[in-house]
Amino acid sequence: MRAAVLHTIGDEKLDIRDDVTVIGPGPGEVHLKVRASGICHSDLSALNGGLPQPVPAVLGHEAAGDVIAVGDGVDDLAAGDRVAVNWLPSCGTCSHCRRQEPYLCMTHVMAGYVMPRFAAGDLPIFGMAGCGAFAEEMVVPRAGAVKIDDDVPYEVAALVGCGVTTGVGAVINTARVRPGDTVVVIGCGGVGIAAVQGARVAGASVIVAVDTVAARHEAAKRFGATHTTDPDGLGDLSTELTGGEGFDYAFDIVAIPQTLRTAWTAARRGGTVVVVGAGRADHQVEFSPFELLFESKTMVPSLYGSADPHRDFPRLLGLWRAGRLDIEGMISRRLRLDQVGDALASLGSGDLIRQVIVHD
Repeated sequence: MRAAVLHTIGDEKLDIRDDVTVIGPGPGEVHLKVRASGICHSDLSALNGGLPQPVPAVLGHEAAGDVIAVGDGVDDLAAGDRVAVNWLPSCGTCSHCRRQEPYLCMTHVMAGYVMPRFAAGDLPIFGMAGCGAFAEEMVVPRAGAVKIDDDVPYEVAALVGCGVTTGVGAVINTARVRPGDTVVVIGCGGVGIAAVQGARVAGASVIVAVDTVAARHEAAKRFGATHTTDPDGLGDLSTELTGGEGFDYAFDIVAIPQTLRTAWTAARRGGTVVVVGAGRADHQVEFSPFELLFESKTMVPSLYGSADPHRDFPRLLGLWRAGRLDIEGMISRRLRLDQVGDALASLGSGDLIRQVIVHD
């Protein structure tokens, strides 16, 4: 089969190969035909070293497709079933799973760092997060495949697999925004747009979208933002909208030192800063003990939107069916597999919301 292979961290080009095979499915695993895969900023972070990734590797983790075969012990999925990929599957038995925190389970993801998912001849190839959606087929643990209805478009299901769940989940699951709350979202790519939509669904009265790229402002308004600005204008807009008090919730989708400081400043005293982006392991942000105490703000992480995908994917698709989430509108371009490298390089472009690879 064909797959886009990253050989060295920092490579500018991916190697489009047609001699790649999947490994498995073994017991408890599912073999999928990938029909659509989104291009996420986390894929770029893995490519450039911002996120750890063993190589060679097939990147991609936001996907949907059809079951080809199942391994021993999988009796609730069958060939032909349509599924969305859950890149952070839970084991069901670790301490986090027992605490109802499936998004903190690292069992299967860590296995993806030591167990190759593909091979090309004698060359073992890893899959990003144990997935590898920039390939025509892949193998995931049973918990990594969420069955969906046959009429859900693959592109829609793929975006639910990561970007939509991360953004909407940060608002609804992590922050639990209530009707009338005020919200600011910093970073308006795919996940940021999903967070804007989540704030609208939750009933926030003020939804401010912040981005350095002016072209993203109109897109944010189309998806539910009540106001937009660049970072330099956020202080004046906060004064206008909140009397200078600040917002109830500040969502940092980018998660670099500058944006975390912007989010902290934008949140009111006693408000909440929600860290949604992965950032980089080598970045540091400083806060003084005095400001932590005096401001009394809460800073919380939102890994994968604090989601339980087997619960939340159907909920999000229900909102999509009801017309309350516009997922099709988030797709900016449909691509071929051999265009994935150029698409990763263009992730900073102003008009990008989400690019989706469609596998014929």
